[in-house]
Amino acid sequence: MSKTNTIQIVCHTDTGQLREHNEDRIVADVGPDCAIAVLADGMGGYQAGEIASEVAVTETMQALQAEQAQVNLVAVDESLGYQHASLLLQQAVLKANLAIFQTAQSRTEYRGMGTTIVAALFYAQALSIAHVGDSRLYRLRGQKLECLTNDHSVLQELIDNGLYTQEEARHSPNRNLVTRALGVNMDVEVELTEAQTQAGDRYLLCSDGLNDMLEDIKIQQILCAQTDLDQAAKQLLEAANNSGGEDNISVILVQIPPSSSQLPRQSWWQHLLAFFHIKHLG
Repeated sequence: MSKTNTIQIVCHTDTGQLREHNEDRIVADVGPDCAIAVLADGMGGYQAGEIASEVAVTETMQALQAEQAQVNLVAVDESLGYQHASLLLQQAVLKANLAIFQTAQSRTEYRGMGTTIVAALFYAQALSIAHVGDSRLYRLRGQKLECLTNDHSVLQELIDNGLYTQEEARHSPNRNLVTRALGVNMDVEVELTEAQTQAGDRYLLCSDGLNDMLEDIKIQQILCAQTDLDQAAKQLLEAANNSGGEDNISVILVQIPPSSSQLPRQSWWQHLLAFFHIKHLG
């Protein structure tokens, strides 16, 4: 577990019941007053999926670190916090996409490999999210669980067009067909989302190995019932495995404390500089 006076993060990943290899990769770290979390779910034959996801989380975090040296040269007022945080994430993910694409071109057995990604930057009572594919970020506020990302998948498009219900989609054999992924093409559209955080919020980043096995109501029940963050993450993995564990399962849980002491937004850039120790998990 990584924690500060304001934010706690736990990360867990599991191969599941049916897969031989874990193609998910997760990384997270916290500074004094902000936190970063990245989750990737790889795809591709041979070992290409796990290579794609590893490159995704490594390159994204390295890109964020590289930007830190330039952050103190940027004059940012309070109204620009969202824009700059989201731009930072977008650029980092785009660099990761190019790195995966170039790696795939370098070896025949890696051709066509790709990965989903969901990355979150928490800072000064705010949150910026960058995502590609069908890995998700949920928010638990009070007793209400809400998904803040929109799957880039064939099924989601069918649901959006009224051709599938959520329940029908859960049982479709094509539920894992994504319409966007990192590394498949030289360019990719990164979806960006921003939100305010509140004291007591919990955020869940997960691969589809979790939400394919568990309905949102079950995820909500576990998060509401278990006050210990680490135990909540372990129970989510256990429940997914007990429901079949058909894919790799990865979760990152982020807790905003009940009595938050986060700094005002105008100082978030200075505290982003605290990210110097990157921890790789999974």
